[in-house]
Amino acid sequence: MAFSILGFTTDGIAALGTDSIQSLSTSDIAALRTDQVAALTTDHIAILSTSQIRALTTAGIAALRTDQVAAIETADVAAMKTSQLQALTTDGVAALTTDQIKVVENGGIAALKTSQIAALTSDQVMALTTSQIGMLSTASISALTSDQVAAIETADIAVLKTSQISALSTASIAALTTDQVGVVSTAGIASLKTAQIAALTTDQVVALTTAQISGLSTSGINALTTDQVAAIQTEDVAVLKTAQIAALNTANVAGLTTDQVGAMTTTGVAALKTNQVAALTTNQVAALGTNQITALSTAGIAALSTDQVAAIQTEDVAVLKTSQIGALKTAQIAALTTDQVVALTTTQISGLSTAGINALTTDQVAAIQTEDIAVLKTAQIAALNTANVAALTTDQVGAVTTAGIEALKTAQVAALTTNQVAALGTNQITAVTTSGIAVLSTDQVAAIQTEDVAVLKTSQVGALKTAQIAALTTDQMVALTTTQI
Repeated sequence: MAFSILGFTTDGIAALGTDSIQSLSTSDIAALRTDQVAALTTDHIAILSTSQIRALTTAGIAALRTDQVAAIETADVAAMKTSQLQALTTDGVAALTTDQIKVVENGGIAALKTSQIAALTSDQVMALTTSQIGMLSTASISALTSDQVAAIETADIAVLKTSQISALSTASIAALTTDQVGVVSTAGIASLKTAQIAALTTDQVVALTTAQISGLSTSGINALTTDQVAAIQTEDVAVLKTAQIAALNTANVAGLTTDQVGAMTTTGVAALKTNQVAALTTNQVAALGTNQITALSTAGIAALSTDQVAAIQTEDVAVLKTSQIGALKTAQIAALTTDQVVALTTTQISGLSTAGINALTTDQVAAIQTEDIAVLKTAQIAALNTANVAALTTDQVGAVTTAGIEALKTAQVAALTTNQVAALGTNQITAVTTSGIAVLSTDQVAAIQTEDVAVLKTSQVGALKTAQIAALTTDQMVALTTTQI
């Protein structure tokens, strides 16, 4: 050009025709002052060639008005240097059209400053390609507003790197749509920090897939709020790993719905720590299935409160292992309902410790099945307190083995009711020790069946005191044999 562009005033620049602008060399373009660049019309900008656009200095780029930025040809935007892109003001960045945004080179996207990223409109963010999204630095990701994050295409969320996912602010995490949450890679879910997990809404938790739930780290599981835990889909609870189950804090265990508890695997139940078991509500305990109950560790059984023990379903009590029965403390045994006691199997009754037998209430003892009384060991019989001995039904008394009768202590014999004494069979009467015979009250003696008097051993007859002999009925006296007399 024959004239020097530097001599033009801003009005002179604005008055130039598009042909004149097109004729400017790249050197002329590069020499433009910032006020001259700002004076260019949108028609001037639109007519600039790619080489002319690339010739603009960073200061010139920074001087561009928003309408000038929007007027740059899409192809020219694609050719802009990273230094030029970085020179755009935040208003200039926000002025880029969605078509312009789409063609910015990946390197240019990666070079954008965080302030520029934060200036992008939701429509611009939505227009970013998958490869452009993938080029955003962690600092850029962190700079995104919640509205911008919500605008990212679902398909683009799916390809975010773990470093990008973990760079999202808690506000941005909470802003993700349920569709976006559902496509985050399992590796991305695993990379979430505890603060990010705590920021998830309950709707987002519901939207997590089974694979995503399974991918949560143990620290992530531990960071969940009670509302978040309660929002996990039942089918997703079923795939929680044992380490994840063990990572639940006690508040979260207590926050599980009964359906969620029922969905836990047996290995998951077995993984529960004692403080977690203790945190279960009575409704949750009642919701445990048969296989889940038998999966509880002996330490877990021992950690149950009396209310929790009483909440175990009757049919589940019947399947408790002998090791689990043996782990029950005396207070827990005393808490069993009569229906639960009735449900105990012969093997389970036989497995009760002597301390456990001693802890039984009179109602519980009376609820023991007659056939189960028959298998009580002598140590168990001897462990019954006197109130429980007196509470035995006549059928139960009749089922006690002769070894069990022989094991009765004098205080236990003295506690027998007259009806219980009358219910004793011939073999049982002869099994009573001489010390047992000696403590019988006169009413108890009189209650012995006449046919049983006839089989008393001479040692038993010899143990009778004068008051006891005097209490014998005439029928009992008649029944005495010559050897007994």
